[in-house]
Amino acid sequence: MKDSSSVRRIIRICVVLFLLAVPLLSAETLYSPTWGFSISPPEGYTYKGGDGKNRFSFSFEPRAPAYLDIRIYDGGTFDSVDALALDIQKRLSSQGEREPFVYRSRKALLMELSFILNGKQQSGWGLCIELDSRNGTKRPLMAALAYGDKAIQELLNFHLSALDSIIPGTEDSLAPGPISIYAFPEGDKKDTKIAIIPAKAKLDPNAALACKTTVDREFAVLSAYQNDSLWKDAWIRFYRMLFRDSYDRLADVAFAIERNISQQIDGQNMDRAKKDRYFAEQALAWVQQFSYERDLMGTDFVDLVTAATEGRGDCDSRAMLWAIILQHNNIKSAIMVSRDYSHAMGLALLEGSGARFTTGTGGTEQKWLVAETTAQVPLGLIGASVADPAKWIPVLF
Repeated sequence: MKDSSSVRRIIRICVVLFLLAVPLLSAETLYSPTWGFSISPPEGYTYKGGDGKNRFSFSFEPRAPAYLDIRIYDGGTFDSVDALALDIQKRLSSQGEREPFVYRSRKALLMELSFILNGKQQSGWGLCIELDSRNGTKRPLMAALAYGDKAIQELLNFHLSALDSIIPGTEDSLAPGPISIYAFPEGDKKDTKIAIIPAKAKLDPNAALACKTTVDREFAVLSAYQNDSLWKDAWIRFYRMLFRDSYDRLADVAFAIERNISQQIDGQNMDRAKKDRYFAEQALAWVQQFSYERDLMGTDFVDLVTAATEGRGDCDSRAMLWAIILQHNNIKSAIMVSRDYSHAMGLALLEGSGARFTTGTGGTEQKWLVAETTAQVPLGLIGASVADPAKWIPVLF
């Protein structure tokens, strides 16, 4: 096997490639009630077949020669993830290195793929990982292979993004994906100063770099849809991937902010609704003090760990950070983004006055209070120049 640091270096380099801009088909999210996993590949992957239980195949074709194949094996079929990977290599006559790792107490393995399909050389990545056991039996294993025409190197970001979207079990839904954890194994957390307020949080020293690597990769994927009819769906997936990658990393930041704000209201006679509103207002005031920063030549999104520790970022970084802080404190939140306005705002289900943005219809209708994060204005205030709801896209988490 190749030294683990060199394999991880390949993953970290791959994510900075700029992706080919091609029109793609609509993606589908797969959830398996049998095995409890889910996967949300990039827009353009469409479900092409399988048995609906143990085998699932997705494809870019006819728009792009790339594929995603998933196979589930009952516990006991293979002794280990390495045995499963060896079997795959043998059946495909695939060349490439493989590297075991641990994903949130699950044994996992990432393998390079290099084989010939229909006379063309294919390349990509394969992920073998344990799923949740059923009825106390040995854990089943998943094999997910993301690959495509080797000549189109730009597809590598799609392969990695598809595999990183895998959620092996429901408890992993708000944790970084398998590819991110593989590339940046979790280390000992250290006290880190939070921007602006007198507080510290325990953070992995590599958390900011890990977040930025995910941002760069997902922005490369998103760039493929700039002039495509699927751009709205691609935007939503982009922000959901970043939300998932950052949520757990920022848990102690959210806790530190909660402690800081709660000191201000200790002893005050407030019911839960008023406390939630006050907390949201103070958290909003915090992000509103950040330095405004954009990178129009790059990803134009400051990763959320850097935003929280250095106090800088654009509207969407601030809105998502605010939403994560609220969700960690049991306040339902979301964001909304607008290509017409080149802007983003936070959303929260809170009581009280203020401008509202409505999602859903009938029994699913929800009226969200809006939060402007780049101007120091009260919660619920929105400028008349950006107030047309038809020009906003809600991103619910």
